[in-house]
Amino acid sequence: VLPDQAEIPTITGRVVEVSLQIERDADFPIEKYDKVLFHPRNSIPVDFEQDNLLYVVPIEDVVAVFRRDESSTPQRRTKADPEEE
Repeated sequence: VLPDQAEIPTITGRVVEVSLQIERDADFPIEKYDKVLFHPRNSIPVDFEQDNLLYVVPIEDVVAVFRRDESSTPQRRTKADPEEE
């Protein structure tokens, strides 16, 4: 649920790294590789690769985090599983 005063964010992206301060803060349940929706207003573009846009995004500008529910994803069995023997 987005707050009423939220502006419409314009960019989705994948988290490639999280600062230690945010990682240790239970109020911000964001993890590496999460897909996020963010407003680019205060973001800092980082130009490492010509075909890959990277941004440093303040946590306040992250509007939504999209994550699959692990319990609904079918688990793959490996040969080490005792059920296969």
